Amino acid sequence: MGGCVLLLLLPLLLLRATRGVAVSNGEQGRGHGNGGLRWAEDVADQSCREVCGLCPGPPRNGSIVSRFCESRGDTESDGRCCRERGLSPGRLLGLDLSNCSLHSVPPGLAEATTAIILDLTENPLTTLPNGSFLGFIHLQSLAVPLALECPGGSDAWQDVTVDGSSRLCQEQRNPCNSSVELAWPCPENSVCAPDGPGLVQCLCDNPFHGYKCLREGTFPMLLFGGILGTATVSLSLLLWGTQRRKAKTP
Repeated sequence: MGGCVLLLLLPLLLLRATRGVAVSNGEQGRGHGNGGLRWAEDVADQSCREVCGLCPGPPRNGSIVSRFCESRGDTESDGRCCRERGLSPGRLLGLDLSNCSLHSVPPGLAEATTAIILDLTENPLTTLPNGSFLGFIHLQSLAVPLALECPGGSDAWQDVTVDGSSRLCQEQRNPCNSSVELAWPCPENSVCAPDGPGLVQCLCDNPFHGYKCLREGTFPMLLFGGILGTATVSLSLLLWGTQRRKAKTP
């Protein structure tokens, strides 16, 4: 029975391995096939709507988000967010979470990575955990309570100013172009890419992939097909032999 279970699991394990290799190339993939892509986009859109509804009403009058969105002619309000105007929900550009009684960074914030401007002022926030703005590569203006530092530190931004009880972090720097040495240099066969304020990611050069970009070439489909076929035939023979012995037993 143990061998039978192993043979049943082997094709699934191999299939999972192929997907892992595809993602490790540094390509931005949300799903496999159009159905998976639509499902992922629907989930992301729902999460964005949730974070836009954390506080009642539209962006607050006079907030940096409100001023930014009013200065553009191609946006529309969606709760505390402003989006690009379009037939379907457009890309999220601004998010105003000021005066929302937030004691911690909301989990849904991770779905607002397309935001250009974000306001977190007038909240009893005590810390911004590392990775809170992972993936926020488009963020150019961030307002936080005065008690907090800009994520990534002052070196992660071109301009940091204080305005009353808030701190404004503007013009995110590209840490890959900084003269400061990275804490974790990218391995050979990879390139550095920004991944948020003071954050980087290492993307494998083509055709390298896998752990530390040490594997070269594409996935061996012929080998995979041979192993999968052998496993299938072996399982079929095993089941056929088992059923035949049972049929002969009086």
